[in-house]
Amino acid sequence: MIKASAPGKLLLFGEHAVVHNRPCIVTAVDQRMEVEASFNGENKLMVNAPQLGIENYHKDVGDLGNQEMPKQVSFIEAAVKRFYLNFGLKKGLKIITHCQFCHTFGFGSSSAVTIATLKALAKLYQVKLNDKQLFDLAYKTVLDIQKVGSGFDLAAALWGGTLFFEKGAKTVKSLNLQKLPLIVCYSGIKADTPTLVRQVNELKRKNPVKINKIFDKIGQLVLEAKKSLPRENWDKVGNLMNQNQKLLEQLGVSTAKLERLVATALKSGAQGAKLSGAGGGDNIIVLATKNKQKIKTALQEAGGTIMEVKINAQGVLCQQC
Repeated sequence: MIKASAPGKLLLFGEHAVVHNRPCIVTAVDQRMEVEASFNGENKLMVNAPQLGIENYHKDVGDLGNQEMPKQVSFIEAAVKRFYLNFGLKKGLKIITHCQFCHTFGFGSSSAVTIATLKALAKLYQVKLNDKQLFDLAYKTVLDIQKVGSGFDLAAALWGGTLFFEKGAKTVKSLNLQKLPLIVCYSGIKADTPTLVRQVNELKRKNPVKINKIFDKIGQLVLEAKKSLPRENWDKVGNLMNQNQKLLEQLGVSTAKLERLVATALKSGAQGAKLSGAGGGDNIIVLATKNKQKIKTALQEAGGTIMEVKINAQGVLCQQC
């Protein structure tokens, strides 16, 4: 049996613009997705993912991806199919998942399970993959399911730490970040990332000049944050977060609930606050070097849920059991 685990993520800067070839900054969080993989002696893929409500899911190896599958196992099945197609392999597997975070919280469980599954398969089959090869395989897997995306969440799951990233891993640079005084607050609403990405794509199709200007501004904020974060210039970072939030509101991906939480954090003494991820729900991130408990209490009273996570987590890990 092989065990692999990969971390979740938080996008710090660059939402949506990263899909359109501008950079972003993403950090790995210490909530992890674990995958156990072993051969089962049958010509079937068997999956148990109890925390996702999946027990004893099975499908013939030859039918992978050819029939409808529950959303909860779609990335696992797609990863297995992609791995088999890529390396000409086909053998029955048993896969069990364990998750430290609920998939509804917007920490990138789909990307974490994709990276962990592929890492476990490579170890199980003794296929040597370097990090870029593993990323490319995972990126193709995600596009098989979602059709859209940049891969930043896969990069966080694979490399860990805090990364300056460009679409498709064109650029992946680790930032030397010693600390980041963040509060993470879940809005209570699960976001539908692919739908929101397509929504922004359509907006760009109808208003290319206007939307590209917004993307350019977001990209410039990312470049400024890349310099300010390692220097721990928190007032500057907070200001950049606030500007990024305003631009995301112009893209139409923020919501009244997210904006209420952002306003609550700023009113309570935060230096910066913004949505994190595709928008429509999921999390806001709040930069605060003081008044942290006051801010947390205010966010809870405004209907948010404080998520106790640490950033700069280690990337994918693998071991033989």
